[in-house]
Amino acid sequence: MPVRFPLLWTSEETIQASGQSNSNLSIENVANFKAAGSVHYSAFGAKGDGKTDDMDAIAATHEFANQHGLKVKAVDGASYYIGGKEQTAIIQTDTDFGTASFLIDDREVENRNAPVFLVSSSLKPFKLEGITSLKRNQEKIDITLPSSSLISITNSNEMKYIRFGLNQNNGAPQTDIFLVNKDGNVDSNAPIIWDFDQITEITALPIDEKTLTITGGHFTTIANQEESKYNYYSRNISIQRSNVIVDSLEHRIAGEGDHGAPYNGFINISKAAFVTVKNTILTGHKTYSTIGTAGKPVTMGTYDIIVNRALNVSFINCRQTNNIDDSMYWGIMGSNYSKNLLFDTCVFSRFDAHMGVANATIRNSTLGHMGINAIGTGTFTVENSIIRGRSLINLRSDYGSTWEGKLIIRDCTFIPNAGKTYSASLINGYNSGQHDFGYTCYMPEQIIIENLKIEDSNHPEDYQGPAIFGNFNSERTNNSYEEKFPYVLTKEVTLKNVTTLSGKELRVSENEVMFKGVRVERD
Repeated sequence: MPVRFPLLWTSEETIQASGQSNSNLSIENVANFKAAGSVHYSAFGAKGDGKTDDMDAIAATHEFANQHGLKVKAVDGASYYIGGKEQTAIIQTDTDFGTASFLIDDREVENRNAPVFLVSSSLKPFKLEGITSLKRNQEKIDITLPSSSLISITNSNEMKYIRFGLNQNNGAPQTDIFLVNKDGNVDSNAPIIWDFDQITEITALPIDEKTLTITGGHFTTIANQEESKYNYYSRNISIQRSNVIVDSLEHRIAGEGDHGAPYNGFINISKAAFVTVKNTILTGHKTYSTIGTAGKPVTMGTYDIIVNRALNVSFINCRQTNNIDDSMYWGIMGSNYSKNLLFDTCVFSRFDAHMGVANATIRNSTLGHMGINAIGTGTFTVENSIIRGRSLINLRSDYGSTWEGKLIIRDCTFIPNAGKTYSASLINGYNSGQHDFGYTCYMPEQIIIENLKIEDSNHPEDYQGPAIFGNFNSERTNNSYEEKFPYVLTKEVTLKNVTTLSGKELRVSENEVMFKGVRVERD
């Protein structure tokens, strides 16, 4: 039986006071919890019986802890039911979910956009004045800040990431997020990636110096039963604070049927830097279809991990509960506008960067049927990993198959299409040169591949051997082809110790016209 703690409020008072001041607590109770250094959900009326909705008590507990700088602890073995009421618990202190279970019921939800837990800073963002433009790779901006801060910047008069394909759109306002110290020096490891000729909004988000730690917890989402449309659910743990560690958390999903709305990540990290998720188990969501903006059927992306406008985010020793090669479940991770993302010792169905990542590393990991999908800038490194996707790296065609920088693949194994019959190519994508994405599109300027094993023994009869590059543009069959928006191709590929199980030699591409100018150096 779960251990019970003395109630600070009656149940009725807990409901009335949720989200309000804790001023009606007795001085003695406040003193006792300050002396203990922590507070439990049961002290605010949480039953932990798996049936009673405990969300008001959970929110009230965190409110009290935030006011008094106390750690929050769940009762080991308790089962906290969280219904569909619009209520968010604000986490600003260390939280130990322990071995407790949390049942999040999404079948009847008042506000699908309201997170269950919001990890936030007590430091408030503020607008910056007097900065009218910025340059790419600018090293310093003319400001003095009270502390190191994330700078979020937007030019709503210029559109980037004008999407192509079944989910086509008119793009998103030019945006960036970067780190500066109190003297305005920009962190060179996460540089400004665009020229901003105009600035319509610029905000500083102060960075907490102290690390906030969240540990444990067995979370289960009872999936929503909505129509299969792009009505994303964000009933999650939203991390909007820098310097956060999430350790040994588990999330599972129950009740998925033949239809449902997609999810925007159970772990959702945004407007933050230096966030580490480790020793954590997550779950891929079932894939549903709808009609896209092009008027044709499309499978909807649905995620247990989302990283948006965040820097230096790491997933270490994490895995998912379902089969990473099962295409019934969508790839577990998506990201936008982020920098310095890391997977280390992870087993996931996918790494994905939609609207750009600056620098990414995958090491000591295994990625399943959706593999690595990315566009962006800087250096993308894949080392000591097993990739089971249709390509070793897929440069997303809906955003121009662009990577402006370097690609390094070292000490890896590539199992095309998770071992199913397939004609292998290492780098895949598509860019016809006829679509304006809002930026010049590039292939990696330099590609370095060392000690790569390609397990391509299960291949079609007409297989000519694996290719470095997929076709990328089947319409480009001769030198007369004209690109309205030129696609800048790779200059150099370096190959060292690349082997194939088929015994066939690695070739450049079946599109010899497109890639004839690429220099390939072999050991």
